[in-house]
Amino acid sequence: MILGQISYLDCVVFLAFLAPQLLLQIGLLRTLSWLVPALPSLVFQVLVIPYQFVRERYLTPHEHQSPFVQRATVFQDIVVRFVRFAFAFMPPWLGRVFFSKPVALPFLRFRMLRHGLVTSPLRWTEIKRPGLHGVLIMHDQQEQPDIIVYYCHGGGFSMGSSYFYMEFLLAWVSMLKDAGYRNPALFALEYTLVPDAIYPTQLQQTLAGYEYVLSIAQNSTRICVGGDSAGATLILSFLLYITDHPELRHQKPGLAVMISPWVTIVSRNNRNTASDYLNDGSLELYGRQYIGPKVPADDPLVSPGNCKDMKKWLDASPDKGWLFLFGSDEVLGPETRNLIALLKRTSVTVEYYEEKGGIHAWPVASLYLGETREERLRGLTDIVRTTRNRIS
Repeated sequence: MILGQISYLDCVVFLAFLAPQLLLQIGLLRTLSWLVPALPSLVFQVLVIPYQFVRERYLTPHEHQSPFVQRATVFQDIVVRFVRFAFAFMPPWLGRVFFSKPVALPFLRFRMLRHGLVTSPLRWTEIKRPGLHGVLIMHDQQEQPDIIVYYCHGGGFSMGSSYFYMEFLLAWVSMLKDAGYRNPALFALEYTLVPDAIYPTQLQQTLAGYEYVLSIAQNSTRICVGGDSAGATLILSFLLYITDHPELRHQKPGLAVMISPWVTIVSRNNRNTASDYLNDGSLELYGRQYIGPKVPADDPLVSPGNCKDMKKWLDASPDKGWLFLFGSDEVLGPETRNLIALLKRTSVTVEYYEEKGGIHAWPVASLYLGETREERLRGLTDIVRTTRNRIS
């Protein structure tokens, strides 16, 4: 199921779904307790954004514009500026509502209706078991899948849900089917968000999710593990974890797909850029909340980029290797390049796409914001092609 670009109408409808959920999930008093003191700053920023947009887009010579603005459409530029503002100024407990199921799922259904779909061509099932919560998408749930993607969503460990990613995940499964797989499937993990729980809870849930995926896969080599941002961190931590556990080390996945991974939670290399909507200060705050007070920030299991042991990464690497997708102008880009360089010094296969002028998680965001079908599906096209080449 592949829908069209997000429209301005979609944005208005999203806000209409969001407004009541702010009251239901947070409450009027808590919302006002943040909003009233922050209102002067918010108003100022809302007024500054249009000024910055006009100045940089129309009054600044092209060669002096940020790499993202140079390539972005007007719509993409506007959306990313407001996302940058939200990430910098809104607390995570407020952002959590934006990405929650009660907002994301009705919005997806509206998007489907706008494209003439009353129901999704692909069905999904919510899996709820002790210690395990997630969403299973499968073409035919009566047959065993011939490939299954195990996905962990991003959101700084503090926000996000599989339902916010559902359109992206449905498109992924649809494209795997088009690529020739008989019965592709995808399981998206719903892990506990910070501050409801901190590390190692999320890692334990990632392990439980992988064991569930193993139970429905033909064999582990037909599993593709993946994630974006913080979700990719969990996958990296999981792969390092299984190197010390023989019962799982012999059941490694076939392939790992890393979309803008948060390789090292706290690092001087995580630096602001003129293009990206993330900022290093908020990232470190979110990351330290996830790590908690009892675990060293340089522990490789909580922050995988701190593992420099090539033998460890060789043991952790999936049988068919790695695929990385990230942008050249990401805050997290330097640490991603460092990990790729380390992995390439081992004997595993490492493929990567570094998009010029790209920003954080653009392969996901472009599905919604891309102007053409080719742009919207570019990231998924690379993922599916690599998957088909490696897991036939």
